[in-house]
Amino acid sequence: MKPVLALVGRPNVGKSTLFNRLTKSRDAIVADFAGLTRDRHYGNGNQGKHEYIVIDTGGFEPDASAGIYKEMAKQTRQAVAEADVVIFLVDARAGVSAQDHDIANYLRRLGKPCVLVANKAEGLVAGSQLVEFYELGFGEVLAVSAAHGQGIRELLDKVFSQLQPTEDEIPEPEQPGVIKLAVAGRPNVGKSTLINVWLGEERLVAFDLPGTTRDAISVPFERNGQKFELIDTAGLRRRGKVFEAIEKFSVVKTLQAIESAHVVLLLIDATQGVTDQDAHIAGYILENGRAVVLAVNKWDAVDDYQRELVKRSIETRLPFLKFANLHFISAQKRQGLGPLWSSIAQAHKAANCKMSTPVLTRLLLEAVQFQSPKRAGMFRPKLRYAHQGGMNPPVIVIHGNSLEHVTDAYKRFLEGRFRQAFDLVGTPLRIELKTASNPFADKQA
Repeated sequence: MKPVLALVGRPNVGKSTLFNRLTKSRDAIVADFAGLTRDRHYGNGNQGKHEYIVIDTGGFEPDASAGIYKEMAKQTRQAVAEADVVIFLVDARAGVSAQDHDIANYLRRLGKPCVLVANKAEGLVAGSQLVEFYELGFGEVLAVSAAHGQGIRELLDKVFSQLQPTEDEIPEPEQPGVIKLAVAGRPNVGKSTLINVWLGEERLVAFDLPGTTRDAISVPFERNGQKFELIDTAGLRRRGKVFEAIEKFSVVKTLQAIESAHVVLLLIDATQGVTDQDAHIAGYILENGRAVVLAVNKWDAVDDYQRELVKRSIETRLPFLKFANLHFISAQKRQGLGPLWSSIAQAHKAANCKMSTPVLTRLLLEAVQFQSPKRAGMFRPKLRYAHQGGMNPPVIVIHGNSLEHVTDAYKRFLEGRFRQAFDLVGTPLRIELKTASNPFADKQA
């Protein structure tokens, strides 16, 4: 699973700027004043073969007892609890503050791996001007400039050096023939209830052990000769061991479960409809190319009017999951659970579908004959042949000329033709276009 890095520090030290640098995005809003970030913000990053999840947080005041600062502190504590390594940011130009000492004391009590980073260090002499930060008690101080990209590689090398897996953490090889099924959704949507109903016992209570969010509730299960590994994304800590800020639901845990699964069952609460959190999880499923089945739980608890609202919210907020089967269930009353398994098996089969090159090429040429791609100026894209470039999710690679002019609408048209031909229900389908190089491009006239 991807390691989790939490960015922690007082306001306006450059956490969001570093977040954007580590994720190679502009997802976090950056401005030259304090208090802009309030909630936890998650993003993916990579350096070479290393992939990771970054959590951006608001300015941290450990002793805040009221108002928005108390809520921001809760969000930061949750991020630290989810993290494998904490990146503690300080301002190299402002020097050490009393708030930095408060944060340092809090992080030391937790005992988690922590990397001290002095941001805004462009143009400073690291040896002399960063000495005062050693009094925080975290050893070496890394000088970086998130705005200019200086020292980022050294920072990540330092982080990865603290993430060497022990023998107990090295994952076991996957067992062939076992389908990993992750049940994802918001808190109290009925994930654990559904798994317990499948198992016929209160199995998940036995797994209520303390641990980090990297631990997973993984339960073996067999149905009609097919072996499954059921993955629940509920929290694992005992209530007595969790401080107030830690909620049962962990975003990181859900993201990691999605990445490791073959099929994801996304549960939606019928009493609340599709929320922003549901849409975020659905988007992450699509981004990772996981096969997916949609299920609306607690269907028995809503009337006809609410049911219609839920159906409309799914159509408007999750249009990018039209390829997935949709079921309306009640886990508590065991209604509508049988058809779920057919959709799960269908989604897994579609995600691992093998498509021959002759059949793909024939389908491509038939699609072009039915509807040619739109001309772009003097050029009309010419699609010549197609082959499969990967599975889980299926990838179709199309070769030809001037393919950079193929519109997104035409790609969706091709996707529909391929889906219909191979019955690709429940899995994303990716189409890659490769334009043949011009052999005369480097020759002089």
